[in-house]
Amino acid sequence: MSVTQTVDIPESRRLTINVPSEAPVGKAILTFAPAQETAPQETAPQEAAPESDPCSAQARTAAEALQMARERAADPNRKPISRHFGKRKGILGGDGVAYQRAIRDEWD
Repeated sequence: MSVTQTVDIPESRRLTINVPSEAPVGKAILTFAPAQETAPQETAPQEAAPESDPCSAQARTAAEALQMARERAADPNRKPISRHFGKRKGILGGDGVAYQRAIRDEWD
């Protein structure tokens, strides 16, 4: 995983960073270089998922997965799954309970 961010260093020379939740917990190496000297890295083009896409991140631990779920649930643009209830009849074309009872009746 690689995170790149361009920042302005203040006179106090103090920076505060927030590490993304996708970053693994443990030791990490931070590298500082002046912006003028850094050249763009040439890598193969990849389709990056937008940051707002909740499926773009992969949880490595259960705690991370729970945190990601809380963040998704707090999204004000989230639509409830109940909006799909009753929209389709399903692959069997009717009442699922009636179909299940009909199948169970064949067992006797």
